[in-house]
Amino acid sequence: MKQQTLVMKFGGTSVGSVDALKQATQIIRDARDEFARMVVVTSAMSGVTDLLLKSASLAAQGKVDSLPQAESTLREKHFSAIDALVHDQQRCAEVKAEINALILSLVDLCKAIAVLGEASHRAMDAVASLGERMSIRLLAAAVQEAGIKAKAIEATEFIVTNAHYQNAHPDFRVTTEKTRAVLNPLMDEGIVPITTGFIGATPEGVTTTLGRGGSDYSAAIIGSVLPAEDVWIWTDVDGVMTTDPRIAPEAQTLPEISYGEIAELAYYGAKVLHPKTIRPVVEAGIGLRICNTFNPSHPGTRLIANGHANGHNGEPEKIIKAVTAIRKQRLVTIEGRGMLGVPGVAARAFGAVASTGTSVPLITQASSEQSICFAVPAEAGPFVLSALEKAFVHEIEDEDIDRVWSTSDVSIVTVVGAGMRHTVGVAGRVFSQLGNSGVNVLAIAQGSSEVSISLVVDNADTENAVKALHRLIIAD
Repeated sequence: MKQQTLVMKFGGTSVGSVDALKQATQIIRDARDEFARMVVVTSAMSGVTDLLLKSASLAAQGKVDSLPQAESTLREKHFSAIDALVHDQQRCAEVKAEINALILSLVDLCKAIAVLGEASHRAMDAVASLGERMSIRLLAAAVQEAGIKAKAIEATEFIVTNAHYQNAHPDFRVTTEKTRAVLNPLMDEGIVPITTGFIGATPEGVTTTLGRGGSDYSAAIIGSVLPAEDVWIWTDVDGVMTTDPRIAPEAQTLPEISYGEIAELAYYGAKVLHPKTIRPVVEAGIGLRICNTFNPSHPGTRLIANGHANGHNGEPEKIIKAVTAIRKQRLVTIEGRGMLGVPGVAARAFGAVASTGTSVPLITQASSEQSICFAVPAEAGPFVLSALEKAFVHEIEDEDIDRVWSTSDVSIVTVVGAGMRHTVGVAGRVFSQLGNSGVNVLAIAQGSSEVSISLVVDNADTENAVKALHRLIIAD
């Protein structure tokens, strides 16, 4: 057996039911034959975090009458799994008592939120962390029942973050020291630490969360600071797909994908990996694999370093590898002849957008400088327009800027493939394919990385555009 370290992360659906937990336990047992040292990171059971956050937001409106229902749902979900998986009576009773205490702390937190009439970010993090904290106790008990030495341990003991609640950033130096000090002695004794994804704590010990999807990030952080040889993300799909199989049923799993490609895919809406996950793993030069809990014999998708140009099994690499779409965006345009040659217009525009806390996924500017156009999430559209009108109030009055406006809902469709960098005419093929399928392109942006081309299409054209571009992959 290799004295190598493996970090495995299980998503919510991978621990969401008795059958899923049995499957996860079997995967841990099988990996144990290959890796002497292992850390398991788990999400909350599917649906739990949503229920917790809903309870807290209702409490902030003074509504606590649904709390007993939430309490019994959580108890039923976790206790029925414990009863099915854990036959040791003492272990069963201990785990139930610990999970029950966490459920009662939800009730206390929600009552406190109701009294205050508001839920601070800090309070929401305390509430959101409870799902993972219940989940580790449940999974650890199931793994122990299967005869593997395991210990539930909260990541608040070793992932140290700033106090930016709901989207905290780890202090990698302190986290490295603490993670090694806490986890290595356990692994040295042959124990599998089973820890919470998604959460950390401030230096003072206050619970924080790393943002939704942060469990992947937790696994990457732990993998990079130990360091591990490999990080495996277990989810409910066979890895990274060429596109959403609900749109194009002929979508296939990509055996390999480069860091640059997956970063673009994650950014533009593919829900396989959290965008932040990739960075610590890349920087530490660690292997990353995405696999399916419910089809564990499938090799999944392996992440490789950028610039690895071979295809799978010696086949030439595909030029276009995947197509993804983000829906519910709006295109905002600032236009006016008076902008021509005036320095700082873009800086002021994006300063105004930043003041609303909105992230901009796509920008395109005409070389004439008479307009700037960029995408924002649809729900942020009205706030962004109002901030821009305020920022340019004088220019609008003086008619240097003719208007600031936004489209109705649109989608950003992105074509990704590192092979595009070395291939002439890819953009031409992309636009011909869309033209032949009757899809009108509203805006275009190509990143300087040349790993992707993004196009904005009308909401109604989204599926048609994705299917049309996906046919280029299959034909390639």
